[in-house]
Amino acid sequence: MLASILTAAGLKTAAVGNIGVSLLDAVLGGEEYDVLAVELSSYQLHWAPSLRAHSAAVLNLAPDHLDWHGSMEAYAADKGRVYEGNTVACVYNAADPATEALVREADVVEGCRAVGFTLGTPGPSQFGVVDGILVDRAFVENRQKQAQELAEVSDIGASSSRGAGAGPPAPHNIANALAAAALARAFGVPAAAVRDGLRAFRPDPHRIEYVDDVDGVAYVDDSKATNTHAAEASLAAYEPIVWIAGGLAKGATFDELVGRSAKRLRGAVLMGADRALIAEALARHAPEVPVVGLDRTDTGAMSAAVREAARLARPGDTVLLAPACASMDMFANYNKRGEAFADAVRALAAERA
Repeated sequence: MLASILTAAGLKTAAVGNIGVSLLDAVLGGEEYDVLAVELSSYQLHWAPSLRAHSAAVLNLAPDHLDWHGSMEAYAADKGRVYEGNTVACVYNAADPATEALVREADVVEGCRAVGFTLGTPGPSQFGVVDGILVDRAFVENRQKQAQELAEVSDIGASSSRGAGAGPPAPHNIANALAAAALARAFGVPAAAVRDGLRAFRPDPHRIEYVDDVDGVAYVDDSKATNTHAAEASLAAYEPIVWIAGGLAKGATFDELVGRSAKRLRGAVLMGADRALIAEALARHAPEVPVVGLDRTDTGAMSAAVREAARLARPGDTVLLAPACASMDMFANYNKRGEAFADAVRALAAERA
């Protein structure tokens, strides 16, 4: 989203880092850029203590990769490194106080500002939403009394094929858009470029991606939801849901996720190495939800999961692949997992056409 907004402003940019082209390859290559949109993992930040950004954002802070970092404190400290040495803005999630705490602890350049984003009405020095409009109350002349309109919520991914059954942008994608807008505005991008960039943005595959409708049931691929926080955000976008989940838990627990999402669930189909952990959380917090466990790990397992989900679903429901786990126990990566889901859905649609 950030790269799309920067491009709409006429800046030469690229989206680099953890998502594909490495930051070093971009910097040392032959291309010259006005600015780079960089996404970094906690691992990369751990090994890059000298990184200094113009502006940076932490979207959320929730348990993940604890098997590698060793503790939540160590994980948080590594994510917080993204703020060290920022010169213009440290963007944080106003709904997640832990991200604001990372800003308070960061050693930044004098004059660097803390800028929050919220799905509600923004206060001064925040970005937020008012009557379906994304607004900026940070980079305006009088942030106490003024707000700059940036885009409509409907502009987010407007050119992507969400499909008839996919509904409006998910809440976490609205939050993502606000964070991207804040970073772009910190760089001096005009308001119109935020709107144009969000309209032009096309999400990468397997990120809450609508696949098809079969017998009145929408099928959505969010294979990228590889931890509990991402899965919870995905589950919050739909209701009722037949949830396909499971894989490698990476040291995570699932009680909070299930407890917060239980009322949205029509049923659950679980697969992968740590499926029992999710099953146990469902038994504790959502005992009325029917659960199907698959112990197979062959290439046809996803097809079986989709068919079981179709059996549980009713017209108007969403079958959602939001695994809350890593994929490497059964698939090469989350992309392959998502592709297997989409292939299984299309095969089911062809059978019932």
